[in-house]
Amino acid sequence: MATLRNNPYGAFNFLVSLGNGSETDVIAGFSDVSGLGTEINYSEYRNGNDKINTVRKVPNTFKLEDVTLKRGLIGSLDLYQWVKDVQEGGDGRRSVTITVLDEARNPVGAFRLANAQPKKWVGPTLAAKGGGEVAMEELHLTHEGITYE
Repeated sequence: MATLRNNPYGAFNFLVSLGNGSETDVIAGFSDVSGLGTEINYSEYRNGNDKINTVRKVPNTFKLEDVTLKRGLIGSLDLYQWVKDVQEGGDGRRSVTITVLDEARNPVGAFRLANAQPKKWVGPTLAAKGGGEVAMEELHLTHEGITYE
């Protein structure tokens, strides 16, 4: 699905499907998605008879970054309920999809998180003094694989 073009896409048009229904069932409007990434670990290795005195870097395991989703508190219990289900022993694994949209809101690419599970939920910071801030909640997801299509 990834669509190639000369100008990069804006980072402000995207949809998040939490994988609790059909792929088109987007139930959560998030303001921020961060942590889409992976890191490869390397081992250093050198043969005793190598003619050059440099170690080789051999790839081994890789680490997946946790993904953080943030949204305004809207009264929906979907994120909290997902966390609670896992806390009570349920299998919370889901296929989460973050779809990137172009300016006309057409899908141009999608990040898919395999076996995503909630790792941490953070409720809003509330302050009586006001100030115009929006009450935000965030969900940190751990997962077992990321693909970009």
